[in-house]
Amino acid sequence: MAEESRTARLIEAVKAELPNLDFVLGYSRGFDALHATPISVRTGADADQLVFDPTCVENLATSLYGQSGKRIGIVVKGCDSRSIIELMQEKLIVRENLVIFGMPCRGVLDLAKVRVRADITQARGVAFGAEEVRLLLPDGERVLPRRDVLADKCLRCRYPNPLVADHMIGPEVERAGEEDSYADLMAFEKLTEQERFDFWKRQMSRCIRCYACRNACPLCVCKHVCLADSREPHWLSAEANLQEKWLFQVMHALHLAGRCTECGECQRSCPMGIPILLLKRKMNRELKELFNYEAGVDPEAVPPLHTFQMEEEKIKDRGQLW
Repeated sequence: MAEESRTARLIEAVKAELPNLDFVLGYSRGFDALHATPISVRTGADADQLVFDPTCVENLATSLYGQSGKRIGIVVKGCDSRSIIELMQEKLIVRENLVIFGMPCRGVLDLAKVRVRADITQARGVAFGAEEVRLLLPDGERVLPRRDVLADKCLRCRYPNPLVADHMIGPEVERAGEEDSYADLMAFEKLTEQERFDFWKRQMSRCIRCYACRNACPLCVCKHVCLADSREPHWLSAEANLQEKWLFQVMHALHLAGRCTECGECQRSCPMGIPILLLKRKMNRELKELFNYEAGVDPEAVPPLHTFQMEEEKIKDRGQLW
């Protein structure tokens, strides 16, 4: 289904639901052809601005927490729907207050990958084919293989179709990504301990403590009492030294253990390009191996760190002396 036709169906569905909602979270065209920007749809005229294509990168579920009492519509991709499921599992949002417009997705653009192949500041238009992305530039058309400019998370995505939706807009798509083998993590773990330590020292030295990673995360919901800001107790200082930066990122990853859906917003939002998703993927792999749990997949599941069992299947410690 052409993007234009699917967008028209989305606009129609949103307009039909709008009288019963406070607003709808969706995407509109950004400041150029390669950017989409979040929009709050409150009127029919707002709905006419809606778009959906591979430039719709942001995870709109980040804006759901804190909207208690409101009835909200939201446009979601498959990865975004996992964040919604996790928020529901933790009783942080109420399913009855949501109307979910599901958009099957074949992947979103990684503008950093596009940038090394073309001058995106000169792009006058873009068209998306099944296997290519066509950029209209002043000197002519540039054709890029679609797979080469998709976000890494899309290349390993196993949930291209929303796992929860009230309106599924367009046909479901077949999973294109291979089973996640955590190849990136395994390659990193082949380094020596000193090499890994040196890698993170180099990366964390570039951190400017802007907390964009925290603010972009849909599951990092305690922003108003964050350990980075708390002065009672005083977990972290305001100093921009390596120790404080590293401590924040480690604690952030631990707080997301069993909760992170790997939407990638933390890493995408980092202005310094620090690969902090690698930390979350490490935690996710451990949780999957230990508890056979994947965040945001089953609305009825209880996250393993939200419950207690006398003996876990893979943790045999009862009767042992400590």
